[in-house]
Amino acid sequence: MCAHRTSCPQPHAQVPHVVAARPEQGWSLLCDGAIVFDDTGELLPDGRVIAPHRIPADHLTVAA
Repeated sequence: MCAHRTSCPQPHAQVPHVVAARPEQGWSLLCDGAIVFDDTGELLPDGRVIAPHRIPADHLTVAA
């Protein structure tokens, strides 16, 4: 985990980058230690959980 020091490619950037991706399992590990799930949920390094924030189905467009 880099905490945005010298191990990040852009040390002044505030956006963490992916250091390990497991698309077949539906998650990615970010350089700050957060795990981001394909369902838009997150598990933070301190154990806090950010619930998925999906778009309600009635806002989606369906192609005919």
